[in-house]
This record gives sequence, structure tokens and C-alpha cells, in this order.
Amino acid sequence: MALSRVCWARSAVWGSVVTPGHFFTRRLQLGRSGLAWGAPRSSKLHLSPKADVKNLMSYVVTKTKAINGKYHRFLGRHFPRFYVLYTIFIKGLQMLWADAKKARRIKTNMWKHNIKFHQLPYREMEHLRQVWARGRYPEVHGEFRQDVTKCLFLGIISIPPFANYLVFLLMYLFPRQLLIRHFWTPKQQTDFLDIYHAFRKQSHPEIISYLEKVIPLISEAGLRWHLTDLCTKIQRGTHPAIHDILALRECFSNHPLGVNQLQALHVKALSRAMLLTSYLPPPLLRHRLKTRTTVIHQLDKALAKLGIGQLTAQEVKSACYLRGLNSTHIGEDRCRTWLGEWLQISCSLKETELSLLLHNVVLLSTNYLGTRR
Repeated sequence: MALSRVCWARSAVWGSVVTPGHFFTRRLQLGRSGLAWGAPRSSKLHLSPKADVKNLMSYVVTKTKAINGKYHRFLGRHFPRFYVLYTIFIKGLQMLWADAKKARRIKTNMWKHNIKFHQLPYREMEHLRQVWARGRYPEVHGEFRQDVTKCLFLGIISIPPFANYLVFLLMYLFPRQLLIRHFWTPKQQTDFLDIYHAFRKQSHPEIISYLEKVIPLISEAGLRWHLTDLCTKIQRGTHPAIHDILALRECFSNHPLGVNQLQALHVKALSRAMLLTSYLPPPLLRHRLKTRTTVIHQLDKALAKLGIGQLTAQEVKSACYLRGLNSTHIGEDRCRTWLGEWLQISCSLKETELSLLLHNVVLLSTNYLGTRR
């Protein structure tokens, strides 16, 4: 009797464990169906791996921004001078990256639509002139090549161990020679542009003297008189009129003032006036002067289509500085007036008369608003 009771209790316990309820039966059926027809679908509440990665990335970005903000506040409170340099460095990197991306986009568009450099709008042409080194279009002599040269120099001297500290010291002591323009402070930009203009202004009297020397070689008496009168006005501090310069266009189209007929010393002086190195052989200097003048002439045509009124104040000053005028200390209205005079002369010249446009860097800028000092 006792044994039967034990068996009955044991069977009751076993039955309560093994007998499938409704829930267990449902899960078992789902498991079997999954084995038969494939894995069961994941629940809607479960996030996908892509969503997990997105959430993780957003979290990392948020934390990075918070840490970066704290770091900036710490530098601003405890190291204010270093923070100014640090901010300029970060902005310089952003500007350099943005310029490179824009130049790449312009070049891609040129390649896709078979567009030449002179067919671009003014702002795209000017951007490529500033950023682009020699490449597919050799007529574009950009400032980017000089910037790359500076960066390569700094990279080479920083290779030895602990040499990066020396690089930082050299960059602090010689910012104009070692830093590219993206990392200059606003005050450094003004000071360095003044220094560069002083370099090219030193060649102005020399170029005027070379023009006086070739006057006897001009066959036509009227052109000799016009050139003599123009040189006299400039030496006396008078700003020449547009018709005074355009009257000499025939004189600069062939011997003795065509680019290919200029003397070697004359070519070297013009190279310094254009902020080009003057230590190369004269044939190479002539080629560089012709290509640089051709680019400026193409820019002038594009700018005439756009209109000077469409340019910002910074664009106007940059355009004037490229063409020989030290615009850092001249008002915007005066710069627009001078640029309008330049365009009237440039758009009136043919390709064979570009030597006059090259000399116009000196003729039109020397005495403008008392800039000759």
C-alpha cells in the first residue's frame, strides 16, 4: 500500500513536469517549424546590426565633441596665447581641406564635360590658380606648389626622433618662410603681403629705366614720344591715364618690347615684379612670364563677364594684389576703381600685345593714390 502511494506520487510529479502545457506546446511547434522551414524571424523590438553601429557612432561623436569642447575651454583659460595659435591651425587645416576638395570637384567637372581652363567662370578659374599646381593644364601656375614644397621640407626635417620640437620652433620663428598662407594670422597676412610687395616694388624703377633705354630703338616717332611722356609721368609721381597706356599697344607687340625680344636683365626685373624667381635661364623666364600673363588675361575676360560689382571686398583686394597693386592699405572703393581701369586696358589687348599687360603691373600701380613711397 505504501509502495503504491509512492509510485502514484512519483508518477504525479513526473506528469506535472513532462506534460506539455499550452505555452510549451506553442514554443515547441515554433521550434519545429523553424527547423523545417528555416530560422524564425527576429522580433521587431530587436535592433539590427546597422542600427547598433549607428547608435555607437553617434555616441562616439557626441562624446568626442564634449571632450573637445572641454579641451578648448581648458586651453582658453590656462594657455590663451597657445589657444589662439591652436585655433588658427585647426581653421587652417579645415580651409586647406575645403580648398583641395573644391579644386578636385572643379577638375572632375572639367574632365567630364571637356571644359578648358579659360572656359570656366571667374571664381573657379581664380580658385584653381590659387590651389592648383602644374598638372593636366600647365598654363595654371598655382600657389599650391609652393605650399607643398614648404610642407615637404617640414616633413623631411621632422623625420629624426624628437625633431618635431625643432620644427615647431622653426615654424614659430619663421612663419612666412615655413607656414603656408592657410596658417597665417590676420596680422601676419597683412604684414607678409606688405613684405612681398616691397620685394616686387624694388624692381619698378629698374623696369622704367629699361623702357627708357629702348626708346631710341623704336622706329615710329609718335610711339617714341608717347613712351617718353609715359616714363616721365611715372617718374614724377603721376598716375597715367588709360589712353596713355593703350597708345603704346603697337610698341609692345613686336621689337623691341615684345616678350621674346626683351633683354635678359629686363626679363629678370619683370620676373621679380611678378614674384617669380629670377635665377632661371632667360628662355625659361620668358616662358613663365608669358604663361602667367596669359592666365591673368583669361581671368580678366572672365571677370569682365561677371562684373566687378559681383565680387566681395576680399575678392577685389586679392584681384588687385595679383595685378601689382598693394591693396592691403587701400579702401574697397578705390580698389574697385583701379581694377576697373585694369580691365579696360586688359580687355582691349590682343594676345600679341600681352607684353603691355605684363608691364602694366608696374605702369598702372606705381603711383596709384600715392602708393609709391
